[in-house]
Amino acid sequence: MNNVLVVHEQGDRFALTIRGHRFVVDQPVEDGGGDAGPTPTEVFVASLASCVAFYAGRFLRRHNLSNEGLAVRATFHMSVDRPARVGSIRLEVDVPQLPASKHDAFLAVIGHCTVHNSMRTPPNVRIEVGLTEAAA
Repeated sequence: MNNVLVVHEQGDRFALTIRGHRFVVDQPVEDGGGDAGPTPTEVFVASLASCVAFYAGRFLRRHNLSNEGLAVRATFHMSVDRPARVGSIRLEVDVPQLPASKHDAFLAVIGHCTVHNSMRTPPNVRIEVGLTEAAA
């Protein structure tokens, strides 16, 4: 089972621990946070961009192509409709040495990274509330 632990630190800042790796999420100062880390929404978009980058790198290695210069830039916009959510994401993948003959296969592979697939076919999400002894 894959586990992520999120613990409140202060204000809008939360510490995330994943397989022993720790980082924080926060809100920008103008939104009441301390700007100690990216927002959860930015982490969501970064998750997609880094998944595409991972699949791109694997494709390039599998085809004996250089991954030098491989980069993925993501821009996103929030939806103006409710519920609050990311309305659009644009990913730009730089692959300086991708032959034209590999373009379609490359696009097919990176378009089916695990995070993107999870957005296309959303997982079942169940939220449960547990009360600690002090709150009971």
